[in-house]
Amino acid sequence: WTIPTHITLLPPTQVPEERLAAVDAHLSNVASARAPFTVLLQGSGTFRPVTQTSFVVVEQGGEICTLLADHVRSGPLRRRLPFPFHPHVTMAVDLTDSVHDQVEEEMSSFSAEFLVAGLDRYVLAEHGVWEPVAGFAFGA
Repeated sequence: WTIPTHITLLPPTQVPEERLAAVDAHLSNVASARAPFTVLLQGSGTFRPVTQTSFVVVEQGGEICTLLADHVRSGPLRRRLPFPFHPHVTMAVDLTDSVHDQVEEEMSSFSAEFLVAGLDRYVLAEHGVWEPVAGFAFGA
């Protein structure tokens, strides 16, 4: 309940407050160069045994998410990833195998399609919930 549903383009990254204006300008530039696109979420997957993560598969729109992630993780947000980027919607992390099995089974027939019209920047609030603090509409 502490993380809104999302496709992560940039893992949690500490940014000094004095660099936030440059980060927002960068995200605005990335978003303004993109057109809205459709994402189709369908079925379930897992990163087990590498990590205890179960997710909903990005069946359509993943290539654009990958391109966006590459562009977001440049300039003032340049960083290396611990694992190759793989667009997905996380459903369960670090739970027992039986819970992961159940989640994957329950989500195996899930399907949802929606239009992505921009990016959001989130911060982890003091009360422990990720909150959106800036939005960047696609402009192309």
